[in-house]
This record gives sequence, C-alpha cells and structure tokens, in this order.
Amino acid sequence: MIVGVSGVLGAVGPDWVHIRVGGVSLQVFVPAAAIGELGSIGDSVSLHTQLRIQNEQPVLYGFVSQSSLELFGLLNGVSGIGPRLSLALLSSLGVDRLYEAISAEDVGALSDAPGVGRRTAGRIILELKGKLADHQPESAPGQMGDDADVIAALTALGYSPSEARQAVSNLERDQDLSVDDRIRLALQQFGAGG
Repeated sequence: MIVGVSGVLGAVGPDWVHIRVGGVSLQVFVPAAAIGELGSIGDSVSLHTQLRIQNEQPVLYGFVSQSSLELFGLLNGVSGIGPRLSLALLSSLGVDRLYEAISAEDVGALSDAPGVGRRTAGRIILELKGKLADHQPESAPGQMGDDADVIAALTALGYSPSEARQAVSNLERDQDLSVDDRIRLALQQFGAGG
C-alpha cells in the first residue's frame, strides 16, 4: 500500500496534483483547499496518501496532514459516502470545521458541501459523532492567522512557500510568541540548516 508520496509538484488541477517521483509522475486527488498549501510548481511536496481501487483502476488520494487522512478514512466508512464526497466535505469545510460540525450536529454546515443533502449530513453525524471525541484542532485559535503572517514574511524574504510552511510547521505550537518572534525563530532554522 502507498501511505505517502514525496516529490516535486509537477502540475495542479481543481482537485488533483501531479507529483514527480523519480522518473514517474503520479496523479493524486486532494481536497481543493489543500492545493494552495502545496506551494508552486517545482516545489518539493510531501503528502499522506491512501490508495483506492475504483472501477478496477488505482486512484491515489493525498492529504497535507495525518488528521485529514484519518478523517477521509472515517468519512469513507459512512454508508453512501465515497471518496469524491469525502473530498468535497474536506474541501468545503476543512478538517477542524468538519470535526466541529459533526460534534455540534450541525446538519446545515455539512449540507453546504456540494453533493451533501440534509439526509446524508444526518447520516454522517449519526455514524461519526462518537468516533471523533479525541480530535485536537490542527491549529490553535489565532494560530492560523499568525502562521499566514510568518509565511508571507518569509516568502517576501525570498524563501519558497513550501520552505516557509515547513519552517512554520517546525515551530513550537504551545509557545505564546509574537509574529516577529516566530519569524525570527523560523529564520534561525534556515541559518542552522545552511
């Protein structure tokens, strides 16, 4: 089974990317929201993946985070929910908001995703609510805005978006640091690596 792919971003579509691994390019279907997180064509990328067989063809699904992959697997376990609908939910709501909507039994939020009606949303809540108790948000409140500011500053200094994201992901999450301090710590990582 293919559980991860690392390579060079070769092409981008509305819900897929091509990743060059050695002399082979793989098409990987991803949540649309994740495409912006992968960087520019030519950047190095790494995805958590799940291989599925559909109509006797192998199809690879990729995710930026392990929690996205796990939620994708849980959604696929709900009767009547396939990989495409799971991707649509992850694309429209994102991981944290999707967990939140299921836990809060928010049928309206779930049914906002393309292809998800109120009945399907109710089934998702019924089948998954008890399985999501241990979820921790991917980012603390306010953290995403700070991360975006740090990434913007690093890219303005000439680092690629993927390098900037990698540096930000290596920063301690539990520290209460200002944006300037986070930028300084991220820059120190580049200095230590060079």
